[in-house]
Amino acid sequence: MARKQGPKHRLLGIGLDGTDKHKRITQGEGFNLVGGSEETHESMTETVIKTVEDLSRKGRTLHNASPEEVADLLRKHDPSR
Repeated sequence: MARKQGPKHRLLGIGLDGTDKHKRITQGEGFNLVGGSEETHESMTETVIKTVEDLSRKGRTLHNASPEEVADLLRKHDPSR
């Protein structure tokens, strides 16, 4: 019998400003990013990757970090701030 796993936590980033008809999708461990202009998608990707790297340095992942910690790191790495 297969073991039942607990809920999987994932980040989902959705860019709504893409008008060039390109389909941008980036997937990683614990996150999916879709849509947006080239600039927006790159910004989302950079923000999430830096967040994951910070967590990794602390010995944590998106799956075992608190939502508050992840939110703080996302804000820290958001280039639009």
